[in-house]
Amino acid sequence: MTDKRYGRLIGASLGPGDPELITRRAWATLQSGARWLYPVKKAEESSYALAIADRGGLATPADAVALVFPMTRDPAILAKAWSRAAARTLELLAEGRDLVFLVEGDASTFATFGHLARVVRELAPEVEVETIPGVSSFAAAAGAAGLTLAEEDETLAVIPAAYGTGVIDHLLDEFDTLVLMKIKPLLDEVLDLLERRGLLASSCFVEKVGAPGERIIRDLASLKGQDVGYLSLLLVQNPKRVRGELRRGCRRRREVSAA
Repeated sequence: MTDKRYGRLIGASLGPGDPELITRRAWATLQSGARWLYPVKKAEESSYALAIADRGGLATPADAVALVFPMTRDPAILAKAWSRAAARTLELLAEGRDLVFLVEGDASTFATFGHLARVVRELAPEVEVETIPGVSSFAAAAGAAGLTLAEEDETLAVIPAAYGTGVIDHLLDEFDTLVLMKIKPLLDEVLDLLERRGLLASSCFVEKVGAPGERIIRDLASLKGQDVGYLSLLLVQNPKRVRGELRRGCRRRREVSAA
């Protein structure tokens, strides 16, 4: 039995849109000679991740490979797409050359890369996987909007809006700041909830942060009925939540531990 050498599978986080947020490590990896992989929603369609590298002045190598990940919730379609993508990735890794998969945002946060790497390693456990962290969309959105996500002992939750308004309503009482990702399908429902809770004024909508077409909107009522982009999120801060007791309790626990 002969040993089969595979190249490494590297997930390079490129940040949410501004190429200046690409880390030095990701930048060096993109120029290391590793073969590029990049995600698309459909064959022959443009890639958002690839566009970030392009805006940074990095030319797409001639041998870069697109992997199709369709935007659907159909489990049968998704299973076939993941199987094809993983098989193609493993086929390329078997050539012995490293592959770098371009990831918008951060590769460990709601990203395609984690799933791809997991399926590839199910097929070939010996494949070495490296994840290069990057700036998440919600961190960039907070910076662009001039907001602080959490201070001292304040709490922060990051969830897809698809969990629904019932879960969101509950979490508003449990966390000081709530980040609602992929807000597009439930935007109007969430806006109605925030209006009932009196939280419209302390919330902010951010779309395509750092990329052409970026929008930061604080007048959330103006968004009702609008068709917003897929790459959009809401930063919701609840100034009405009682925070003092929690902070005093944390300090009390630390004092006991120190004693």
